[in-house]
Amino acid sequence: MTLDTTINDDVRWTTVCAYPRLEPERGVAALVDGEQVAVFRTYDGRLFAIGQQDPISRAFVMARGIVGSRGEAPTVASPLHKQVYDLRTGHCLDVPGVAVPVYRVRCRDGLVEVAPRPQPAAGDS
Repeated sequence: MTLDTTINDDVRWTTVCAYPRLEPERGVAALVDGEQVAVFRTYDGRLFAIGQQDPISRAFVMARGIVGSRGEAPTVASPLHKQVYDLRTGHCLDVPGVAVPVYRVRCRDGLVEVAPRPQPAAGDS
């Protein structure tokens, strides 16, 4: 299980659901500070959160994507056009320059929580 042990965290985390309710390899959509977020639990228990909007189609569907992996990268494929995104960074592995926002996610006291602001994808300024 992924745990965040940050003590001095000024972020107001949003509770999404109880950890056991988040089925492995399935996503759920949540509203976090007015933003739609897709939250995933992988078979090894890790948690990931990305923007719910598919950057190619602009539809809010990423929580319904197909979870898998490409090499070492945990991934989700868009349910519409099947572009694959790295859940760690948000980068599209099929279309250069395309990415979804990545959110901080943690399990605290058995609850899955997401931070309200997206983290920039690696390499973005």
